[in-house]
Amino acid sequence: MINLRKSNIDKLPKEVFDVLIVGGGINGAVSAAALAAKGVKVALIDKGDFAGFTSSNSSNLAWGGIKYLESHEYGLVNKLCKSRNHLMRSYPSTVKEIRFFTSIQKGFRFPPFMVFMGTILYWIMGRFFTKMPNYLTPRKIKSLENVVSTDNLAGGFEYSDSYLYDNDARFVFNFVRSSISYGCIAANYVGLSKSKRENGIWVSHAKDQISGEEIVIRSKAFINAAGPFVDEINDVNLQKTDHHHVFSKGIHLIVDKITDSNKVLTFFADDGRLFFIIPMGPKTCLGTTDTQVEKPQSFVTDDDREFVLSNVNKLLALDKPLTKDDIIAERCGVRPLAIEGKGGKADWVQLSRKHAIDRDDDKNYLSIFGGKLTDCINVGDEVAGLIQEFGIDLPYKDHKWYGEPDDSVKREFYHRAELMGLDELTPESSSEPLTQRFWRRYGRNAINMIEMIRENPKMGELLIENSEYLRVEIEHAADREMVTKLEDFLRRRSKISLVVRQQDILAAPGLREACEILFGDQAEAKLQEYIASLDGSGVEQDNVKSA
Repeated sequence: MINLRKSNIDKLPKEVFDVLIVGGGINGAVSAAALAAKGVKVALIDKGDFAGFTSSNSSNLAWGGIKYLESHEYGLVNKLCKSRNHLMRSYPSTVKEIRFFTSIQKGFRFPPFMVFMGTILYWIMGRFFTKMPNYLTPRKIKSLENVVSTDNLAGGFEYSDSYLYDNDARFVFNFVRSSISYGCIAANYVGLSKSKRENGIWVSHAKDQISGEEIVIRSKAFINAAGPFVDEINDVNLQKTDHHHVFSKGIHLIVDKITDSNKVLTFFADDGRLFFIIPMGPKTCLGTTDTQVEKPQSFVTDDDREFVLSNVNKLLALDKPLTKDDIIAERCGVRPLAIEGKGGKADWVQLSRKHAIDRDDDKNYLSIFGGKLTDCINVGDEVAGLIQEFGIDLPYKDHKWYGEPDDSVKREFYHRAELMGLDELTPESSSEPLTQRFWRRYGRNAINMIEMIRENPKMGELLIENSEYLRVEIEHAADREMVTKLEDFLRRRSKISLVVRQQDILAAPGLREACEILFGDQAEAKLQEYIASLDGSGVEQDNVKSA
């Protein structure tokens, strides 16, 4: 989709947009999707790839904030539970209920039954939308999850929340793709240099990070949705705000599957914070840490790895301890936590992920702080309301901008898929039937994709060994998903580099052909660019760079 990117970059300086959004993470993506669907002329830029920073390094959990019960933030929990339920109803193929299987060690600050009563309150506040919690004795825990060590257990419980069946970056990108379908002019790898208000119009100077081309973008309103870089952009734009960010670093390690049960195993780590063992298809995701850092740029340290591995080995009864050699891939990102006021030290451990939107009515300027995936629909709706208050017309203000295609489209897709035997093409490396994955990832576009397979059976072949992605998916990514670097596809449009070891990806004979589909005559250069982005251990180093 390099041609679409170039076409969009050419369009950016040619008109006055209603809104320019800077930042293509979850906050920027839903803002663009909501506004474009309601008829607003929107431009969206990001200095890196869409969902290239915090929004591709989450735990993939869309939860209602059970941990905030301990700090008595009942209003926030109530709001997040309502948002979680709405998200599950709106995206039933993507945001699914999952059981959390929690073990409480002896000597924990609360007895297990008291914590269990908190899950009952959580279930009630969640409007009974999920399955009821169950209390578990150590013996019951062992019978249900043999991998859990019960040597020091006082008890535990099961309760429900939700998670993203696919990866977080893919979920975010689908909002970007939706905004483009409604006319948004979006481009990744376009970085903002500075913006200035002139005669009622924001004049923003940006730079194409690939070609070096300077671009001037004009807009009636400006939305700073740059995630952990919101403060930095506000400083450049001379904006004073009520909120700013502090940062908590979270890391995850991905290893081969530890348990066959599709449950999130939940513990309290050595330092008392929540620790998860999360299903990820054929793999398992371990984490997370919660470390205060001063800057958005972060990386996984040896101490981080040791913390995660030591807790896993202590809490699980594994056949052999996990070591660094078992790590297939790593995730590392910062959580931008909104705090009110400037200066001073916050009790950042107590800060929640609730979002805040600061507004400058005189200059039609919004800054979005904090936030979490669970609340994303609310963010999109709130932004649309604020933009209307700025005096910008929303011609289709009542248009629903989110959710999966309606049931008639889904029935048509599943009917065609069944007629052609699509599930028979499911690769052995896939953790789910092909029909289910195509619908969840591509929606109504999946109908055209199976027609391409019908017309040309080669489109149904697995191209990159050990992955689950067919040739038709790579063709689709090249045509419609603005893949600018190989990492964009391997890490964010797909999750190949999260579940396949780097040495296996690089050794796959189909990788070069995939590059040719994605990049044409730039294929070899893009492959070498990707190899150069890996450190000595074969780990992508995107997050240590400035976004």
